[in-house]
Amino acid sequence: MELDKALQYAVIAAWEDLVKVSKPCSARVEYLCEPGTALDYLSVWSVRAGGEQYLVCDYWTWTSSVHPSGVRFRNGHCSDQLAQSLDLIMNNQDRFTRPADAGRYGLILIYPPAEVARARAAAWMREVQGDAGNVGGADEGALRSMPSIRDPTQESEAAVTWAA
Repeated sequence: MELDKALQYAVIAAWEDLVKVSKPCSARVEYLCEPGTALDYLSVWSVRAGGEQYLVCDYWTWTSSVHPSGVRFRNGHCSDQLAQSLDLIMNNQDRFTRPADAGRYGLILIYPPAEVARARAAAWMREVQGDAGNVGGADEGALRSMPSIRDPTQESEAAVTWAA
């Protein structure tokens, strides 16, 4: 399975948690990844009508003095489902593919999912969480996991508006 599809499924599976806080008309996942290297960082955004954007969470695979590793929720968002899904995907990237012509910038747009898409995402997440061999279609190895980190402080409620 492609990495982008897995990330899309992660957000779709957690859609109800996003709706509780920011009522998005869409969401997006952004990342920067040099071709041939593992993804170190990604961010998930909730986008409302009129272009208002709220950072849902970000995820780092490594710790620095500036940030912890794992998922960190922002702006009142919290989702165990999304945290577990991102942990699973980010810690098992070698089991997912990226197109040979993929560039440095990754952008995944997700619109409010229909019931069929939610069912597909939920089924895939159950499958990979229940059977380590099915992550991305690979057969070997156990899943690696990392604890999630929730930001206990409320981030600014100010929205970032797209430039027109």
